Amino acid sequence: MMASAALALFVVMMVLAGALRTLIQRHRTGDSGNRRTLSPRGSLGWSALTVTDVGYLMVGVGGPLAHWLGLAPVSVLQHPPIHVLGVVLAVLGILAAFGAQMAMGASWRIGVDQNERTPLVTSGPFRWVRNPIFTAVLVTFLGLVLMVPNLIALIGWGIALTGIQTQVRLIEEPHLHRAHGETYTRYAAKVGRFLPGLGRRLRTDRHTAHRKKAKFDHF
Repeated sequence: MMASAALALFVVMMVLAGALRTLIQRHRTGDSGNRRTLSPRGSLGWSALTVTDVGYLMVGVGGPLAHWLGLAPVSVLQHPPIHVLGVVLAVLGILAAFGAQMAMGASWRIGVDQNERTPLVTSGPFRWVRNPIFTAVLVTFLGLVLMVPNLIALIGWGIALTGIQTQVRLIEEPHLHRAHGETYTRYAAKVGRFLPGLGRRLRTDRHTAHRKKAKFDHF
């Protein structure tokens, strides 16, 4: 039962956060917001997105399939209260991810166009974390793992996390810094990357403060 429910929630996630959000974006702006094809095959951006997708599929499809094929669950996680917690996390994560996507408005994108400059969104859930969509997605897939806690699902979640970290740290954040400069630097210094207060870009501020102090001392 839990495997079927996990697969169903995975499909709901893909329909809402993928297909429906794309249709809404196209209806409102005339642009799907999809920039995946702009990353050349084999590039870092392409690789990060591909690794993330592989992780998603391992959790949402591979986990349930492995369960039906007889793969034993991780015993420490095989308890009804943990399964119920998984359902709660998955449902809340789906709703939060879609809500955060909608909060981006016309700036919502899948992938990055290095030549494009969209408005920097800092309102709504972006007041608390810089990447609330990814945070919600990771919560969703953690919930799916707890619903079907086998090694395929657990490994898939780790792969998805690796892909997301690569996409955010090495692709999206450098792009936003180039596009928005000091505005993004100040925002990133105040707001955590995935969780409130954690992952702020403090070293940039410290480096800037050190340079300003050195300049002042020089005079």
